[in-house]
Amino acid sequence: MRTEHYKTIADELAAAIRSGDLPAGTRLPTHRELARDRGVAVATISRVYAQLTAAGLVSGEIGRGTFVRDQSGYSGLEPRRLPVRERIADLSFNQPLAPGQGEALRRALRELANEGDLEALLAQHPPGGRERDRAAVATYLLERGLDVPPRNVLLTTGAQQAIDVAVSALLKPGAVVAVDAVTYPGMKLVASARHIELAAVRCDAGGTDIDELEALCARRTVSAVYLMPTVHNPLGFVLDTEQRERIAALARRHDLAIIEDATYAFLESAAPPPIQTLAPERTVYLGSMSKNLATGLRFGYLVAPDQLLGAATRALRTSTWGTPSLITALVTRWLRDGTVEKLEAERRADAERRQATARETFAGLDYVAHPAGYSGWLPLPEQTRADQVAARLAEQGILVSAAEAFAVPPFAPNALRLALGSVELDRLATVLRSVADLVRSMEPVPV
Repeated sequence: MRTEHYKTIADELAAAIRSGDLPAGTRLPTHRELARDRGVAVATISRVYAQLTAAGLVSGEIGRGTFVRDQSGYSGLEPRRLPVRERIADLSFNQPLAPGQGEALRRALRELANEGDLEALLAQHPPGGRERDRAAVATYLLERGLDVPPRNVLLTTGAQQAIDVAVSALLKPGAVVAVDAVTYPGMKLVASARHIELAAVRCDAGGTDIDELEALCARRTVSAVYLMPTVHNPLGFVLDTEQRERIAALARRHDLAIIEDATYAFLESAAPPPIQTLAPERTVYLGSMSKNLATGLRFGYLVAPDQLLGAATRALRTSTWGTPSLITALVTRWLRDGTVEKLEAERRADAERRQATARETFAGLDYVAHPAGYSGWLPLPEQTRADQVAARLAEQGILVSAAEAFAVPPFAPNALRLALGSVELDRLATVLRSVADLVRSMEPVPV
């Protein structure tokens, strides 16, 4: 068939979508059905749907079909943001703060100004941080079950940079990294920027499907696996000891590097030992202080084995070098004086209250979350579409994240990820009720 024929079909469908003749959520015919209707080969329709998918007009979902996407821009990896004046509630991003935390910052800054050598904070610190600052993080990590020397700790400007540094140090362009089928969007961004291929592994509320991970490694050359074994984002699961031991053994059999993201691990007070303790020679362990202290304090860390320290340090030098000295001084002070420990306990209690509200509000729906997590995963009924729900909620001034931002192709779950940490606790039930009411009221998807 001539090239213009497939383009003609694609252009016709694109025009119908953009004009609204094919509204958001419409299920398109199967490849075989449309091929029969138009008198063309199935391969031609595959090209049509591929072009529409690349243009952001449709999305294909395994076992469900191909659907017209909502065009409002409130779903996807980098969704639109409502202006603050129009925003009633933001359930798309977690920025938890404790009462009085601003005053604690003011007090800490005064204390820093009244003691020590302030000029030292104006000097450039070495990439990865000074020895005493690394030691403060190493001491903190003892509570997580990690016993590592300060020289193996590198300070970063948040977990996002730590992920980028780990990928840069471990992998070359074209490498394959196994990830959960729904994973942290920041990892997707790094993979795209570094030309890394992500291979999706099924997961659910019980954790990563390790049998499928094993099958993937037997079938393909996989260089690394990226995991969030303690309070997964967005599903909230915590892998048990046996699961962690299986992953460590699998990584040794297939010579995989492990990137262990522990950003939300502080919310689980009784987690098994990190995977890093089971395979320290091949694991990069990373986290941040964004959720346990404040998102504006861009302070993170990674623990690297000896053979990766040089490459990781060079990766730091090619980006932001390290953390700003004033933020480092503030965070390490709070690590040493017990402020971090106190705030983490307060965060866990706060998150438990928020999850109790969410579970009550979403009763009867398939809501998934860690009991002390700051996020929840809300799979939607068959008759609703996540992008449409996100757009309708945005019209009400409520921002949410559609599953697309977290999904790794070919998986395309139909769900919302709800961040519970930014809305005032006394308003949370009302905001979540608006979400639940809309989900329950959505009309069936047109066919």
